[in-house]
Amino acid sequence: MKEFLQVLRRFVPPYKKYLALSVLFNILSAVLNIFSFATLIPMLQILFKTGDADTATSLMPWALDKDTLMNNMNYYVNDLIATMGATTTLLFIGLALAFMTFLKTGAYFLSSATIIPIRTGVVRDIRNQLYQKINQLSLGFFSEERKGDIIARMSGDVQEIESSIMSSLDMLFKNPILIIVYFATLLVISWQLTIFTILFVPIFGWFMGYVGRKLKAKSMKAQALWSDTMSQVEETLGGLRIIKAFCAEEKMNKRFDKVNSAYRNDIMRVNIRQQMAHPMSEFLGTVMIVIVLWFGGILVLNNQAITGPTFIYYMVVLYSIIQPLKDFSKAGYNIPKGLASMERVDKILKAEVSIKEKENPIHVSSFEHDIEFRHVGFKYDQQWVLRDINLIIPKGKTVALVGQSGGGKSTLVDLIPRYYDVQEGEVLIDGINVKDLGIHDLRQLIGNVNQEAILFNDTFLNNITFGVENAKMEDVERAAKIANAYDFIMESENGFDTNIGDRGGRLSGGQRQRVSIARAILKNPPILILDEATSALDTESERLVQDALYKLMKTRTTIAIAHRLSTIKNADEICVIHEGHIVERGTHTSLLAADGYYKKLHDMQQ
Repeated sequence: MKEFLQVLRRFVPPYKKYLALSVLFNILSAVLNIFSFATLIPMLQILFKTGDADTATSLMPWALDKDTLMNNMNYYVNDLIATMGATTTLLFIGLALAFMTFLKTGAYFLSSATIIPIRTGVVRDIRNQLYQKINQLSLGFFSEERKGDIIARMSGDVQEIESSIMSSLDMLFKNPILIIVYFATLLVISWQLTIFTILFVPIFGWFMGYVGRKLKAKSMKAQALWSDTMSQVEETLGGLRIIKAFCAEEKMNKRFDKVNSAYRNDIMRVNIRQQMAHPMSEFLGTVMIVIVLWFGGILVLNNQAITGPTFIYYMVVLYSIIQPLKDFSKAGYNIPKGLASMERVDKILKAEVSIKEKENPIHVSSFEHDIEFRHVGFKYDQQWVLRDINLIIPKGKTVALVGQSGGGKSTLVDLIPRYYDVQEGEVLIDGINVKDLGIHDLRQLIGNVNQEAILFNDTFLNNITFGVENAKMEDVERAAKIANAYDFIMESENGFDTNIGDRGGRLSGGQRQRVSIARAILKNPPILILDEATSALDTESERLVQDALYKLMKTRTTIAIAHRLSTIKNADEICVIHEGHIVERGTHTSLLAADGYYKKLHDMQQ
């Protein structure tokens, strides 16, 4: 319960007014229920002529105690019987019962209706927080987490929180109120019977809590298996071409069935245990009713401590308290499942953001002098990827990084926009450490064109204007023309309003790359990072993309990673990176003349 209350403290405060209204309507519903049941006493007295009302010969001053209320009610009933007759009095009491039941059910409906904005609002807030946190977290976090697992937490786990925790809100704010009001009424009617009854409630509660704790452990395991299932779906969608090429459909089917069946078995055990709640509470409730009937019968028949009609009223109220207790126990089953999912969601929500902006960052809007790597060292976990990198890239110059795969080239350029932070040395822009700059200001200075063009399932227009607010159409068209993308965009069915499909799937590789170049041109950044932007293209596409890149690089400071050395022959400086160190640097001609590592790479490509 402590964990549940912590979840409520985190997410419910914005909806306090709805909570207050729900509590108010629940109190009103419970009070109206008690008074509507009280009409049973005079009805039973009239029907069975018990004579319990004969002693009420005069009105007593109104007070909130049982004897006064019973006396005055009996007095008015006797007066009605004397004036209008027993059958007419019975009709009036029945109408009063119907009217109070109408008010009670209205209050009950309003109490449930006011909980719905809380339920739906909290789930929306959790999803928003998850999405915002995913955007905040550094790239390093996602290299250790599977995409499918993150998707599972945002879909399955959040759905479980809604169906388990949020659906229990109504039960948890309504049932305690009903239980307290009904219990107080039982004490007023007969404290002897009530004390006898409550001996069974702690046993009932302990047993439900024990089963609930077991349920949470099972739910954690089941949700982890759901993440594995989603991860395999995500991997399959990404690798469908390879699966078909290697005729591995049957292998992947068996692999998926293994995880899917394990999830089914675990969730089946969780749900079977959850289904125990209703029959168990039904049985325990019936046992309690039987014992109370026996003990109450002794009080009615032997001791005359309570009258027959009052005892039946007591039993009706007691039976009414059983349903809230059942619902409360059901919530006790549901909540552990939701808390298990909340723990998994919190692994993202409470994950530490490793790339943090300092408290009072330096704000910049332009790039004036140079980018400098000063004694930079970087490692993933325990393995060093870069060691003692010293490099100055003057404004307006093009520096190319070449070398074997895994040598640290991409990591080096990722340090400039602070996708990662260095462990040794510092990266400076215009003499200012990038850690001291505002992250948003820093990244506004930089444009990226990657080996894999990252596009979104949207139109050409929205992909090109991505990250640029209020772009003019003439600027978008100009960017597309410079990127050699204008012609094929205009040939598409709806021009710039044509949807390009998931990750640009309706376009060729060269077209995707030119759209991403148009996006970089429209952003118009002073610093440009090209990460093997032409390595995956055919000769004709490479020529068009290379032409677009040349236009883009003219007036910018460029850092280009390249495997094809022919694409960076005109760079102002070429740095050869091998095993995390810069082993050679110079122009294309001077490096060939040096007859070193660069010459070997060049000869292999020739």
